[in-house]
Amino acid sequence: MINMDISVTPNYSYIFDFENDFIHQRTRKWMLENWTWVFYYCGIYMAVIFGGQHFMLNRPRFQLRGPLIIWNTMLAMFSIMGAARTAPELIHVLRHYGLFHSVCVPSYIEQDRVCGFWTWLFVLSKLPELGDTIFIVLRKQPLIFLHWYHHITVLIYSWFSYTEYTSSARWFIVMNYCVHSVMYSYYALKAARFNPPRFIAMIITSLQLTQMIIGCAINVWANGFLKTHGTQSCNISQRNINLSIAMYFSYFVLFARFFYKAYLSPGGHKSRRMAASLAAQNAVKQSNSPQDISSKLLGAVDDQANAAYLRKTKAQ
Repeated sequence: MINMDISVTPNYSYIFDFENDFIHQRTRKWMLENWTWVFYYCGIYMAVIFGGQHFMLNRPRFQLRGPLIIWNTMLAMFSIMGAARTAPELIHVLRHYGLFHSVCVPSYIEQDRVCGFWTWLFVLSKLPELGDTIFIVLRKQPLIFLHWYHHITVLIYSWFSYTEYTSSARWFIVMNYCVHSVMYSYYALKAARFNPPRFIAMIITSLQLTQMIIGCAINVWANGFLKTHGTQSCNISQRNINLSIAMYFSYFVLFARFFYKAYLSPGGHKSRRMAASLAAQNAVKQSNSPQDISSKLLGAVDDQANAAYLRKTKAQ
């Protein structure tokens, strides 16, 4: 069994057997042979979500509250565990070896079985995470460009980068795990009708924007290190840097636009309030019993608000 180089790994208080048995060479071999399948998965994903929207056009939406709670809770727990097992490695490397090592040396996979195992799971998890969109389609919620574009590009980039053992990816993985820990916990609470304060959603989007800024900065540093030290010392390709910085910059623009429209634009708040009020009136008029009033009111408010949001988005 391959032993970890303890000089570049944190002092883990406990290592699980499945972490200790991780052999990175096997996973890299598998990814080198299979990573291009990701394009087929993305094609199927696009066909399912847009075909699903057409299928649901004249059908009542599904509630799916129970499955949604389970789904978001599982992803939250996975992200929390992933953050807890990968963040110590990044912190350890920054404290003892500095920024250059954190950006240019892939010891987080090659010499740390704990972080390597959770890096492997992170890469694989981007495929089942596409299931987020299925819930949006079946519940007839607005499917914005940012959502499906983000899912597809992260999936493709993650699988491609694993074939290269992109050293700067340790930053991206830790940031993504941490943000998703908060995000999916929030979604789970919302699905369970706990209704966390609105500012929590603003904090989550702010964290995502910060993640994109740091991602761009890491790529700028990586580009500088690559030019001054060469590929022999900095394990990241110029092609990967170009793809990554384009991806992170596009995310920043899209998330900034979303933040403004969702939390700062006065027109967005007004249109949602008007749509909810009209939906409530229509639901009451068309109902014949207290049970009908309750069920139709909930569905109508969501449907009218979603319709108003889509009309506003198209107009802009």
